[in-house]
Amino acid sequence: MTDYAQYAATQHPAVAPDVPDLETRATGQAADLRLWLRMLSCCTLIENEVRSRLRSEFSTTLPRFDLMSQLTHAPKGLKMSELSRLMMVTNGNITGITDQLEKDGLVERMKDDSDRRSSLIRLTPKGKRYHRRMQRAHETWIETLLGGLAPASRNTLFDLLGDLKQSTYARLPAA
Repeated sequence: MTDYAQYAATQHPAVAPDVPDLETRATGQAADLRLWLRMLSCCTLIENEVRSRLRSEFSTTLPRFDLMSQLTHAPKGLKMSELSRLMMVTNGNITGITDQLEKDGLVERMKDDSDRRSSLIRLTPKGKRYHRRMQRAHETWIETLLGGLAPASRNTLFDLLGDLKQSTYARLPAA
């Protein structure tokens, strides 16, 4: 067993060689299905590790981090409905996350001058500092997790996934 396989077996049993995941067990399946399962398993591995590190190092969740990340791109704030659309979750989810972040002093609600029925959510100075620390750590984690690929392979994968994204969009039914 390689060093990584030994590490994976103790730290991440789901990727241990003796415990195949859905993608590994999909022999005999169509190539497209196996490809989709492989992409899904890679995304799940990385996402689970990021979730774990956010929880252990920052006592936060991925949805909280994601909401704060959206707000970094909108210094004047975003409406709940905009956050919901950007994060592809319900308004109820956004309200719950926002309530928690507001309680922790990381975001604030402000009246929207253009629509008095709505509020804008924006990061507080404390929220900006906290998010910057998380963002730096997040970037390092991703670099580490993807660092096993040679730069040329990463570039090729990036380009191929870009092709897949465009091809998939072209095949989606018109909204």
